[in-house]
Amino acid sequence: MNATERGIREQFSFWRALTRPQSSPQKGEMHAIIGCGTSVHIADSVACALNEAGFLARAVPGNEWTRRASSYVPAGMKTQLVALSRSGESTETVAAAAAGLEAGHEVLGVTCAAGSALTQVSSEVFEAETHPQEGIVMTASASLMLMAGLRYAGLSIGPASISAAEALLEEADTHLVALLRGRSHFVFLGGGTLYGVAREGALKMQEMSLSQSEAHHPLEYRHGPISLIDERSFVIMLYHPDTREEEALVARDVMEKGAVVLGLGGPGTVSLTVEGDHGAEPLICLPVLQLLGEYVARAHGLDTLAPRHLTKVVTLKG
Repeated sequence: MNATERGIREQFSFWRALTRPQSSPQKGEMHAIIGCGTSVHIADSVACALNEAGFLARAVPGNEWTRRASSYVPAGMKTQLVALSRSGESTETVAAAAAGLEAGHEVLGVTCAAGSALTQVSSEVFEAETHPQEGIVMTASASLMLMAGLRYAGLSIGPASISAAEALLEEADTHLVALLRGRSHFVFLGGGTLYGVAREGALKMQEMSLSQSEAHHPLEYRHGPISLIDERSFVIMLYHPDTREEEALVARDVMEKGAVVLGLGGPGTVSLTVEGDHGAEPLICLPVLQLLGEYVARAHGLDTLAPRHLTKVVTLKG
């Protein structure tokens, strides 16, 4: 077991130690959830959770906020920024937080690095301790920032959800190697709060195994992308409780075309039950997607501690 896999399997003790941000979202304000890479995918899920709770929210990549905030939030609208960055040093995220603070917005900086640059440009800081062996690929830190964001949105994520995530990972582990045989095309499907996690699963697969991967809303997959489905395809369906029936039709469709389907919360070639608190499904499913990427990388002889072209902290130098 390498350090990446150890971090995936051992992340739940860090979940149990996590508190929640002190501040709460406010009605009538826009909430811009800022991040880059993994963090902006997590931001997608957090923004959906905020909207579902009755708070205006949108996920925005860091440089997009710095350079064209009015493309995402009307100029002059009172806005709360939530900036997500594991290292607290990502150039675009730090710049976006600084620009928000200068514009008079409150900034909640969520990071796993005490004293980082992000903490210096945030009006409130939330720090999470992540697995000490986590390398370039974000695993436990991604889950922790997602958990913090969902709690900020008002979701109750307690011990039952953490236990459910552990159980789901353990059960999925018994199926993954067999399901992966002969598969080289990976599709992650999820709607609502699960779409950001689907995007994150696709990113993990790309980063860790250099495989062809993509993410879509479930029913949107039929509108063109399904043309790539064949006997090499592995589809991960992240079932949303509200739309399970129609998503099951998509799963059946791709299976008929040769794909295997891992159904998390609904039908598939292998179907696994997702339990835990209402609204916690993105968090509960995320470790399975991380382990999937690690297994595919291992099958290709790739070291996920040294992913190609990637660094632990992304900075821009002029």
